[in-house]
Amino acid sequence: MNNHIYFIVGPTACGKSDVALYIARTINNTKIISADSMQVYRGMDIGTAKVPKSVRSKIPHYLIDIIDPWEPYSLCKYVNEVNDIISELNNKDNLLLIVGGTGLYIRGLLHGVFDGPGADWDLRNRLTAAAREKGPDYLLSILKTIDPVSAEKLHKEDHKRIIRAIEVYEKTGIAISTLQKKYYRPKPDFTYSIFLINRSKEDLHCRIEHRIETMFDQGLVNEICSLQKDPKGMSKQAVQALGYKETLQYLNNEIDLSQAIELIKRNTKKFAKRQMTWFKSFNNTIRIDVDPNDSIDTVGSKVLQFIKTRRTD
Repeated sequence: MNNHIYFIVGPTACGKSDVALYIARTINNTKIISADSMQVYRGMDIGTAKVPKSVRSKIPHYLIDIIDPWEPYSLCKYVNEVNDIISELNNKDNLLLIVGGTGLYIRGLLHGVFDGPGADWDLRNRLTAAAREKGPDYLLSILKTIDPVSAEKLHKEDHKRIIRAIEVYEKTGIAISTLQKKYYRPKPDFTYSIFLINRSKEDLHCRIEHRIETMFDQGLVNEICSLQKDPKGMSKQAVQALGYKETLQYLNNEIDLSQAIELIKRNTKKFAKRQMTWFKSFNNTIRIDVDPNDSIDTVGSKVLQFIKTRRTD
């Protein structure tokens, strides 16, 4: 491998894909690798804000639409597949962009990953139910007794990662922090730069609300109904996708449509905050501050300037 990889990261709705497309239209032989844990699923298009197929047919994208919604997918599989793609494409003629908001995937690429036990959904559901009943501190209190190192790093509301840490301990008898240390890789097999698209909280929240309203205008409810009609259904991982989970509550008559939309907006804003926490923890990140009035050309040119400078060094 003799090239340099560029990551374009940031919270949902910040404009990552638009920036990547601007660069791809400016620099020939740009290849875009998705770092989105839900865009891997075929048929989940509107709710995951995929780049349209008409655009992807002209600009190569990887790891989008690679599995069906009922199939499982893992961090380990993602890391292995990206490394294979990089091995194949990483040469002086190609510009590789890894674009997305799944911080866990990006950390796995940069620091390695261990092939942990599979998901135990019965355990996850029990822990989730217990957290609802006993309060937000409950899960973290469990983790503190079995893995204080991980507990120290996680916020009490980061239930997904706390539950995974408890799950790994229950399945292996070993703390996830111990396993992560064992499989930690100080440096990836490639050099890289990370661009963090940063918007003000007010601007980002406005964009999130507009995106969600647009998704419903585009037919998110019909998309989910179509997915539900397949006898194989959706995997437990897929149904947890933002927008899908809440819309399913509406379709199951648990809440009305306006409640579903407001719930998606609220949950997406919380998710965006967690994403920024992830990305701010990465080293050597180049922050691209974006004004609400900046055009995509303006934002893209900022990133492009860094890329061109490095490629000519």
